[in-house]
Amino acid sequence: MSAALVAKQTGMVFAGPVGSLDSYIDRVSQIPVLSKEDEVALAVRFRSEADLDAARQLVLSHLRFVVHIARGYLGYGLPMGDLVQEGNVGLMKAVKRFDPTVGVRLVSFAVHWIRAEIHEYVLRNWRLVKVATTKSQRKLFFNLRKMKKNLAWLSEAETAAVARELGVDVADVREMEQRLSARDMSFDRPRKATKKRLTRPPCICRPAMPIPRSKWSARSGKRTRAIAWNWRSRSSMNAAAAY
Repeated sequence: MSAALVAKQTGMVFAGPVGSLDSYIDRVSQIPVLSKEDEVALAVRFRSEADLDAARQLVLSHLRFVVHIARGYLGYGLPMGDLVQEGNVGLMKAVKRFDPTVGVRLVSFAVHWIRAEIHEYVLRNWRLVKVATTKSQRKLFFNLRKMKKNLAWLSEAETAAVARELGVDVADVREMEQRLSARDMSFDRPRKATKKRLTRPPCICRPAMPIPRSKWSARSGKRTRAIAWNWRSRSSMNAAAAY
């Protein structure tokens, strides 16, 4: 099928609003697949002339493959729409780096980029804390679950077999198995309710002693005379400063 006919049918498919994810998948499946000759011609136009319309046709004709790859990651409990979106980012990166002179089809070249973007998205969003950071941990994260025959813990022989097949250490296999089985815990989780009620400690201070009226009058008089003396002293000092 010629590139001009593919472009025309692609424009007709996305003429109106897409709507839900099911509508998007249905319309993507209607886009015809490019032949090898048309794919090479579009890739040459994009690399030599920076023709964005050629790159657009390359991307749109391979969107169905992104949906197919994204369906394989539904077991991680993440939204299908987000997986497809991240895969589309990988597809656009692949189109930008695709070299038609090598003799490889774009779909074979783009699989690596599509999976890489989806893997990064899964690792960022599967848990609050990133569970895999090194190359060996990433390999174990995406292969250990499907290599386990049941939900039980791996035996010594099975752990050694997995490590040998994936080319990693036995300690890395055990650590990743523990990480996959663990759950996120909040530092601010509420404490367990106790039957004991918190009460104030008993008061150990002595109560105030009443003062006889005679002593209270004497103390009041002394305090009044002291205040008057201070007021007179400040008044005389202010008057001297004024002169």
